[in-house]
Amino acid sequence: MSFEKDLARLDQIAAALDRADLTLDESLALFEEGIQRLRSASDALTSVEGKVTTLVEQANGALEERDAGA
Repeated sequence: MSFEKDLARLDQIAAALDRADLTLDESLALFEEGIQRLRSASDALTSVEGKVTTLVEQANGALEERDAGA
């Protein structure tokens, strides 16, 4: 599942858990799904952070690609 879909589903889960009409079992199932979606989204972010690069314009106008952490 994509990062965006995980975030959208997490929003839905949070909204559902805020309502008082769920049983304990339903709440627990949603909470467990939320934890899984959160881990998935976190893993996606970690993966992207490793790939992010920044283009830095040098004094002579040439572009240089660098790792975001550099």
